[in-house]
Amino acid sequence: MQGMRHMKIIASDYDGTLNHGGIDDKKRNAIKEWRKAGNLFGLVSGRGTPDLFLILEKHKFECDFLLASNGAVILKPDGTVMAESRCDGKFAKPLLEFIMSLGCYWASVHTSFKCVIDERDDERFEDEFTLETLPEIPYFNQISTILPDNDEAARVTEEIRKKFGEYLNPLQNGSCIDIVSADMNKARGLYRLLELVGGKYEDMITVGDNINDTHMIAEFRSYAMKNAVQSIKDIADYETPGITELIEKEMNG
Repeated sequence: MQGMRHMKIIASDYDGTLNHGGIDDKKRNAIKEWRKAGNLFGLVSGRGTPDLFLILEKHKFECDFLLASNGAVILKPDGTVMAESRCDGKFAKPLLEFIMSLGCYWASVHTSFKCVIDERDDERFEDEFTLETLPEIPYFNQISTILPDNDEAARVTEEIRKKFGEYLNPLQNGSCIDIVSADMNKARGLYRLLELVGGKYEDMITVGDNINDTHMIAEFRSYAMKNAVQSIKDIADYETPGITELIEKEMNG
């Protein structure tokens, strides 16, 4: 029908993007109005599934989809897994041993159960292990670690890529590194989401601030946060001070 408007989809990073300066009623109301108009809004984050559900509970806002672990797990807000990308568990221990040898002491394995590897000598929680006590890991969606600073993270990211790049994709996010399957990144996850919700390429709008947002910012119509790293600003179509302003622009456009 002539004049009929197709839905739009905003896929927002969380840390430094949706949560830049906190999440207040103004943001919540903007998201509500966006969805009320027939559009979709969701998060695409390097955080694992449990973290994203804690975020929804803490900040009390509703959305239509969640992409956890840099797009490796696509979920409905009720917890239903719509799709996921798995890495073979045989890579888990060699990868963990390698990153620990490069100066990391902590890692989080995103799998069917919570698994944190902590090589420090201080007290560990029940779900924390060392390399020696690591349980069998049949598969993982993502393994995350952290370095003292961005330069060290860049160095370790490159070392991981050299050794495991045929099978795994290390994604730097500031001083953090998220490691997913070789064919996975936020853009790949969003293409799969479009298939699942019956969306079109031109429906997708992405917004982010850091290096692990690169693929989705480059691939789709996109916004860089004003606080974004320069490499994201260089490839984004627009800049925005925040989600509220982005939604206002898109609603009036």
